[in-house]
Amino acid sequence: MGKEITAKGTPNNLGVDRLGKLLIQYSVPAIVATAAASLYNIIDRIFIGHGVGPLAISGLALTFPLMNITAAFGAMVGVGSSAMVSIRLGQHDRRGATLILGNAVKLNLILGVLVGLVTLVFLEPILYALGASKETLPFAIEFMQVILIGNVFTHLYLGLNNIMRASGYPGKAMVTTLTAVAVNLILAPLFIFAFKWGIRGAALATVCAQITGAVLTTVHFSKAGSFVHFLPGYFKLKKKIIGEIISIGMSNFLMLICASVVVTIFNLRLRKYGGDYAIGAFGIINSIANLGAMIVIGFNQGMQPIVGYNFGARQIPRVIRTFKLTILAATCVTILGFLLAEIFPRAISSAFTSNTELLDLATLGMRLNMIMFPVVGFQIVTASFFQSIGIAKVSIFLSLTRQVIFLIPALLFLPPLLGLNGVWLSGPIADTSSSILTFFVLRWQIKLLKARDMNLIATR
Repeated sequence: MGKEITAKGTPNNLGVDRLGKLLIQYSVPAIVATAAASLYNIIDRIFIGHGVGPLAISGLALTFPLMNITAAFGAMVGVGSSAMVSIRLGQHDRRGATLILGNAVKLNLILGVLVGLVTLVFLEPILYALGASKETLPFAIEFMQVILIGNVFTHLYLGLNNIMRASGYPGKAMVTTLTAVAVNLILAPLFIFAFKWGIRGAALATVCAQITGAVLTTVHFSKAGSFVHFLPGYFKLKKKIIGEIISIGMSNFLMLICASVVVTIFNLRLRKYGGDYAIGAFGIINSIANLGAMIVIGFNQGMQPIVGYNFGARQIPRVIRTFKLTILAATCVTILGFLLAEIFPRAISSAFTSNTELLDLATLGMRLNMIMFPVVGFQIVTASFFQSIGIAKVSIFLSLTRQVIFLIPALLFLPPLLGLNGVWLSGPIADTSSSILTFFVLRWQIKLLKARDMNLIATR
């Protein structure tokens, strides 16, 4: 894996190689990793649906907002630090990249422990606030207790895996994720069906997978042969570095927090207008939509080190061309996801359950909720692009517009008019509105980047 670093001392010649080749080289491992991670979540739900029951799917769906909240802290550190590492390497500042690595590790450990403990203490009232009923609460508690105990390993694994990719090891990052996925896929059916541990067994399999990933990434950065690696004296928290990590990673943090709020409102509206099974249907739909989104995020992760490096090296035309290629690839993915959801919704849903009521709700909900899915790739990539070049405010703004400005009002006003269909249609309406706004913000920012490039050329 060490061969992924070039002899010139920069990760994969990011400033000189052909952009299409680089995007494939960095995106394919990331896509395999993110898609595999999403697939094992889907397979977990399939095992739970058939091994525990349809209400267990609803109980699991209730945990999505809470899992997003706990993951938000790890994502903030992981994404913020990996973007900074790419920029530092583009500036040929290897020492700065090492300092960021040390700070990211320590920050992830602190946040992982604190967030896990605080959430465990208040778990039952939190789940009730998220829409749990007496029937679904036991499943949600059993699952989240195990997940939260292993929260620190999740933070450490995800954070270090992002930095591994950004520091020139996309293939190794992919292998690490696939190994974690394999552990989960082997242990989940064993724990659920053979040991009869139910939904708690599914959670334990997930935690074992995260521990595996944390160990593998830690071993990588412990080796002196790794391009960026652990060094004594580089773990002391620096206020400036922590501030930069949080600033750049804040977009992902707020996006996940807002997603938690939105999913909570979704669940409360679904429970009111469709009951517990409607929440389970949303869990199925969300799993499928997340698979498409995770593939797009894989392209984002491939784009990030290329864009970050070239932005740090002041090669703005390469930055913009990489962004356009990523938009094209992501849109192709979301169009495919849209076609599958519209043509085969019942066949897809039947993989999770044989319960007729749940199948009917998931089939109609998938068709309505994913009707504007083709524009989702454009939204995700654009927000990530500005994050990758350190323009955190624009990234945060774009991340929040869909969730706060458009989706929450739609969820509040449409269901009283259209019932359950109003809940399903809130997402497409928000996607359409957000995409229009994103287009105009993007056009304005691209003009600023091009003007900056012209100024740099003039001053050389």
